[in-house]
Amino acid sequence: MDRAVSGRVRVLAVIGAAVVASGLNFVVAKTAIAAGASAEFGPLMLPTFAVLTVVGVAAGFAGWVVVARRAKRPAAALRVIVPGVLLLSMTPDVVLLATGFIPHSSGIGVAALALMHLVVAAVTVPVCARVLPVGVDRQAAERSRATLLTRPIA
Repeated sequence: MDRAVSGRVRVLAVIGAAVVASGLNFVVAKTAIAAGASAEFGPLMLPTFAVLTVVGVAAGFAGWVVVARRAKRPAAALRVIVPGVLLLSMTPDVVLLATGFIPHSSGIGVAALALMHLVVAAVTVPVCARVLPVGVDRQAAERSRATLLTRPIA
């Protein structure tokens, strides 16, 4: 991991990502309501989606940290994990669309929720990549280093 970025900068970056994602999700919610989603649909209310947006950004950052520290090939792992987690995070949205278990839900409201998941990922991933770069996979770096050490000098 890149040690040049301090812990304080990382914390500020995560807070900034949460604020930006919350602001963008505010736009998504208001647009969905203007397009016909009910203003009474709880997940489109600011207190609800703002808290869940902050949780999503924090969880994304925490997951990135774990993968960056523990995976032998963190970049490759993240290329699989990020889209997989994003799809899994939409499972409740699909269930909500099918069952309507939250009052005042509609197709537009549920589509807005799914878009909010994309917003969180679209904001969080670049921030994580900037403050916790994974760069070259460790395995490839080790092979390269081994090659340099064993190659005869001409």
